Amino acid sequence: MTALLETVEHETGPRPQWCVLWLHGLGADGNDFAPIVPDLVRKDWPAIRFVFPHAPVRAVTINGGARMRAWYDITSFNIGDFDLANRADGDGVAESVAQVEALVAHEAERGIPADRLLLAGFSQGGAIALAAGLARSQPLAGLIALSTYLPMTAAQAQAALRPGANSQPLFMAHGQFDPVVPYAGGDMSAKALSGLGFDVQWHRYPMQHAVCAEEIRDLGEWMGARFAAG
Repeated sequence: MTALLETVEHETGPRPQWCVLWLHGLGADGNDFAPIVPDLVRKDWPAIRFVFPHAPVRAVTINGGARMRAWYDITSFNIGDFDLANRADGDGVAESVAQVEALVAHEAERGIPADRLLLAGFSQGGAIALAAGLARSQPLAGLIALSTYLPMTAAQAQAALRPGANSQPLFMAHGQFDPVVPYAGGDMSAKALSGLGFDVQWHRYPMQHAVCAEEIRDLGEWMGARFAAG
């Protein structure tokens, strides 16, 4: 049985009926995106439990083997358009997907089923959100992948896709001047997921490896539509 990760939680109201599970980027922790909640939440939304887990601490090859919070090891500096998928440690990705699944199951035990849970992630966390989404046999309410990429090749993604997983709506966004995960990598990943049948809402912004106010606004509109549909 996979142990639950430590988390930071914020509930926007009593007895939340929805959950947003948000995965941070490399070297950060669950506190990184907690401050986004007041800027994101709309007055007409239902009560939501935001869950921000801390990734495990592990050695990261591209950072000289330094230990930090990471969802998987990154083994190469190469960020060329066709090499992003080979940067991720496959075993680490699988381990983190299992940890995400444990958190999804925990929310179901607390009364919020998978079809009322949004899985979000930024950068490395977004890569895990996409990998977990592909493998879902029971669809989530939606997937959110910011400034990120598919941590696998197109062929591997096709093989990992579970029946019905592509029914999950997907919000993807990327900075046009991102020096960490090149825009082309995010764009290619969005196109690959569209090719697998996902309904991808793709956004680009004039920023680097970051989140901007316009992005938060667009994401809020997309999330509001999910809550209304649910």
